Amino acid sequence: MDDFLFSDEPQEVESDVAKGAWKVIIVDDEPEVHAVTKLALSDFEFQGKRLEFISAYSGAEAKVQIDKTPDAAIVLLDVVMETDDAGLKVAQYIREVAKNNHIRIILRTGQPGQAPERQVIVNYDINDYKSKTELTAQKLFTVVMSSLRSYRDILSIEQSRQGLEKIIKASRDIFSAHSLDHFIEGVMQQLASLLGTVDQAMYATSLVAGNPQDNQHKLVVFSGRGDFERSEGKAIEEVLNTEQLSACKQAFRDKNIVYKNNYLFAYCCSEHNHNSMLFISGIPHDLSDTQRHLIEIFSQNVQLAYENVQLQSEVEATQQELVFRLSEALEQRSTETGNHVKRVSHICNTLALAYGLSKREADLVRLASPLHDVGKVGIPDAILNKPGKLTCEEWEIMKTHTQKGYLILQGSRREIVNAGAQIARDHHEKWDGSGYPQGRQGQDIHIFGRIVAIADVYDALRHKRCYKKAWTLDDVVNEINQQKGKHFEPKLVDAFNDSLAELEEILTRFPD
Repeated sequence: MDDFLFSDEPQEVESDVAKGAWKVIIVDDEPEVHAVTKLALSDFEFQGKRLEFISAYSGAEAKVQIDKTPDAAIVLLDVVMETDDAGLKVAQYIREVAKNNHIRIILRTGQPGQAPERQVIVNYDINDYKSKTELTAQKLFTVVMSSLRSYRDILSIEQSRQGLEKIIKASRDIFSAHSLDHFIEGVMQQLASLLGTVDQAMYATSLVAGNPQDNQHKLVVFSGRGDFERSEGKAIEEVLNTEQLSACKQAFRDKNIVYKNNYLFAYCCSEHNHNSMLFISGIPHDLSDTQRHLIEIFSQNVQLAYENVQLQSEVEATQQELVFRLSEALEQRSTETGNHVKRVSHICNTLALAYGLSKREADLVRLASPLHDVGKVGIPDAILNKPGKLTCEEWEIMKTHTQKGYLILQGSRREIVNAGAQIARDHHEKWDGSGYPQGRQGQDIHIFGRIVAIADVYDALRHKRCYKKAWTLDDVVNEINQQKGKHFEPKLVDAFNDSLAELEEILTRFPD
């Protein structure tokens, strides 16, 4: 009979595995126990899946199988094998070493006295305890069924927990985005994390920057990847095929998510009542209920995140425009033109990146540099616009604009304003310590001040003023290199030389 049971087993397991199966590890040193267990459960089925049996004949073999099969649902575990407590050590290994808290442990023993039930239940994290003599085929069926139900529920809870972690992380990462340009990349990255794969994505919205009065029912592609990469600004009717457009309209009409063969359209909205649509292709065919629920939550968070990023971009753009306009208004009092502050701003950004500062730091010096001469508001026009050489007394008054600017801007809780204060104070300091107002030297001069110093001199020399003509490029380059290690930091002069073509392009882009 044993031979007959063993000969039929491989073919049956292969069939079950092909359909998907619940994995059951049988741990017992008696081959007959394996055979009888498989026979008793040969027609077992739960939620359309059969059982796949994995055999281990000692505690040592059981540990190997536990490590190899972390997705096993049940272990039927004998207590006494190579030692009197081999099974108990396996149970301890499962929970404490393998850290597998999902698998259901059913302890079976032919010698209850070796491992009293009360003591075992208290000391070991097992889920059921049965004597082999009482474990009939019916009782075995019952205990396996109840254990699988518990395992299923535990998996469901775990999947929900993991899904919650993913949605929190995805939403956090999306909401931490500060750039509209990188918004869709973040969406795709997080969707890939949630679903396992994403081929293409497209985000269309009625809330388009610069067009707040657009018809709320007109969806325009904001950003896309794959086939939609060059579709920004186009109406969705221009970029979707007939089938996709039909699904999109259905999602819009139902204000819901529409799933097709390998893509979906998710309608997005928020309290501001802006209509948006998220398109994703390359999704798995067999999305679980958990994944569908996560997509539903995520699609709404995407809309809120988009509006959050856009609002932040609008605030930053408004802040930058105000800085430029106020700086330009100030420059109109002097002999320098309004575009001077714009050129210096972009020159500083280029030099900062060439110097090795981070993009964030380069953006900060770009935004703050227009404030470098804000202290000139306190300098009389007669001195500020004097065409000839200043007297010693007038020069001393002119030099106070650095400290005046610093006093105006210092102490702010805004990063840009604080950076502007440091720039206003330090942009006339010199690397060798011969500058003003404090005679700072070398690294004691803030890096932003050092960058603005070379940017300001470069732009001033390249343009005409009431007291001088514009210098040629060669003359400017020679002058700046002669001041290497004197007026300017040597590393910054090297960055200037390496970026010369880009700097000249900035002058062309913002002429007087």
